[in-house]
Amino acid sequence: QIGDNPIIVIRGAEGQIHAFHNVCRHRGSRLCVLDKGKVAKLVCPYHQWTYELDGRLLFAGSEMGEGFDLKDYSLKPVNCKSAGGFIFISLADNPPAIDEFLSTLAHYMEPYDMENTKVAVQSVMHEKANWKLVMENNRECYHCNGSHPELLNTLLEWDDVTDPRASQAFKDQVAECTTRWDKDNIPYAHASFGLRNRIVRMPLLKGTVSMTLDGKPGCNKLMGRITDPDLGSMRILHLPHSWNHCMGDHMINFTVWPVSAQETIVITKWLVHKDAVEGVDYDVARLRQVWDATNDQDRRLGEENQRGINSTAYQPGPYSKTYEFGVINFLDWYSERMLNNLGDTPAQLRQVEG
Repeated sequence: QIGDNPIIVIRGAEGQIHAFHNVCRHRGSRLCVLDKGKVAKLVCPYHQWTYELDGRLLFAGSEMGEGFDLKDYSLKPVNCKSAGGFIFISLADNPPAIDEFLSTLAHYMEPYDMENTKVAVQSVMHEKANWKLVMENNRECYHCNGSHPELLNTLLEWDDVTDPRASQAFKDQVAECTTRWDKDNIPYAHASFGLRNRIVRMPLLKGTVSMTLDGKPGCNKLMGRITDPDLGSMRILHLPHSWNHCMGDHMINFTVWPVSAQETIVITKWLVHKDAVEGVDYDVARLRQVWDATNDQDRRLGEENQRGINSTAYQPGPYSKTYEFGVINFLDWYSERMLNNLGDTPAQLRQVEG
């Protein structure tokens, strides 16, 4: 669901991924009412209009009158592309060009063989805060020391050796890790695509290999072609609403979905190798322990942030270019998108320096 637009994402009989508006071409009823499933055909529950998985209308009864042509009533398509196990859709008539990003993403995701993974567990969290506050909170770790003890058992605050806060020990660790990753053909170089997309692989805290409470693998069966669990965390950012952590043993995907001006849903999915057996190779409670705690801590931070912003006394303060560069990047991207799509700048809209 994107705003008020329900969307179907489906794999056709030929393996091609399609996306359509989840709206029957007859009277507008939703075709799919469940979050996921398997069907041979798409059948409207209202009047049984039936569609092929590629969107073509196959059946509309025999009472539609002369001149009615099934070919004129295929499902309305949605722009859809995929790479590296991710599916990207756009409702725009002219979607942004992302082919370069998709090519790089496919290369970076190759070691994980995402076609042979499964969702071990997922959580759905409701947060009483605007979606932009949720994203801003994710884009910095300035708050981590005071809020995320579980996460900091493994996560290093910085993700670049050029960060002025980076210690020599961290730089030495990066050099040692990248030497090993080169031998295993594991991509790690920073890749950015404008303000919207970013991929970076950085080590976890020395002596840890996964985002679990003790830093040991959360799943004994490693992903894809990976043989060394010590791959750090490959972080994938896709604005406006997704971030990811990919490790040798499992991957975590986060998506942010606005519900209203002050309510957001955060969906977290933990993925493992498709042949990993629950209770044998991984324990769900242990797998999700760190990010369940971190998500709830962030929820409370976001909700308190929203309550404060609602005050008539609130006036935005300055950002730290050292600690909050990710927030600045997000706000620059958001402002750019708003200004590019508003046309003539409304009288009440003004750009603020800084």
